[in-house]
Amino acid sequence: MKNRIRIERAILDITQAELAEKIDVSRQTINAIESNKYVPSTVLSLKIARIFGKRVEEVFELEEND
Repeated sequence: MKNRIRIERAILDITQAELAEKIDVSRQTINAIESNKYVPSTVLSLKIARIFGKRVEEVFELEEND
């Protein structure tokens, strides 16, 4: 699964730590999601998308092999 979290954070000019605090997870969790080492739950994906003011599909995208 691809994601645009790093890009969306840059647009809002927020750090991994700031995003993590807003959705009540660790900075390491945000780093793992951005690095495609961790697939977030539906609830977490919705929280992240809400922070960016986007639909989940605008932040996360399935790849052909998913």
